[in-house]
Amino acid sequence: MPPYQGADNITQMKRMVNDKVQYTKRRDYEWQIVWRNVLAFIYLHVASLYGIYLILTLKSKILTLLFALFFGVLSAMGVTAGAHRLWAHNAYKARWPLRLFLAVMQTMAFQNHIYEWVRDHRVHHKFTETDADPHNARRGFFFSHIGWLMVRKHKDVFEKGATVDMSDLEKDPIVMFQKKTYLVVMPLLCFILPAWVPVALWGENPWHSWYVASMFRYTLSLHFTWLVNSAAHIWGNRPYDKYIGATDNKTVAICAFGEGWHNYHHVFPWDYKAAELGHYSTNFSTALIDWAAKYGLAYDLKTVSADMIRKRVTRTGDGSHPYSKETKNIEDEHHHPENPVWGWEDADMPEEDRKLAEITNKMKE
Repeated sequence: MPPYQGADNITQMKRMVNDKVQYTKRRDYEWQIVWRNVLAFIYLHVASLYGIYLILTLKSKILTLLFALFFGVLSAMGVTAGAHRLWAHNAYKARWPLRLFLAVMQTMAFQNHIYEWVRDHRVHHKFTETDADPHNARRGFFFSHIGWLMVRKHKDVFEKGATVDMSDLEKDPIVMFQKKTYLVVMPLLCFILPAWVPVALWGENPWHSWYVASMFRYTLSLHFTWLVNSAAHIWGNRPYDKYIGATDNKTVAICAFGEGWHNYHHVFPWDYKAAELGHYSTNFSTALIDWAAKYGLAYDLKTVSADMIRKRVTRTGDGSHPYSKETKNIEDEHHHPENPVWGWEDADMPEEDRKLAEITNKMKE
């Protein structure tokens, strides 16, 4: 948990737990299991367990494991710094070389193409923890972690999703080219390439390479990403808004390269750091974006001023943030969830927030 972690708001937590229990008793649509996905996940996990066996028994080479981890980090950057912060939230802008690099890395990750990933994520932010949320955390840990990928989406996901603006992505030639070529390029980059490299460069057994560098690496990266949807909506503090499910969770932040400061992120989805704190040790994605900005590849980095954070913490925080202690005697009648927005270009984003936002590394197109 973050350094300012304090006692949880027990009353609020009990209310949210009760809401979730009541919600699980009401299911007004029939689940349609996608057996293709279920079988695929069974294979992935069995194959990954065998990959772990090969690692622990030293049957695979240590270089193969190191390569798998390195490959996993690169692909994760395509999701976190690319699909998430750049394309889903417009939290910063990027020159075409960086956009191309991130698109390739995101393809290596195999979490659907950028366009679909962004559409689902914007819907998640706009209609979080409702039937329109693809991985609604109110349906429980398993559903929000992996179960949502095993059943057909609720009709509200499609209906509400159709109202989310995607025109910015449709104007991006790199995103649209990736979408068009995804089914051909993705298997090559996500599975064939990582399995081939250890065999070609240091003589790894082909099957060992497949189970360690492809299956184990891919499955592990999926779980680290899924923790943001599940664990970071259940366990942790809510320093910025105690009325929403998303939490700040340091463990998830480390596993997901900075995406675990989720309470902050749902309150300020357009901040390129996706966190108030900029420590690279728990936010590798921010480090990459800052490095890119240093060399002119990223620009118009949007972040939140200390004054905006202080005001929001005072209004809706759970009391665990230092600002809460500084302003504990201040009364404010504004105690209800804010109107959710998916990012900087959301038409519902308050104009006041735009004016108060801080934009660094400004650069003309």
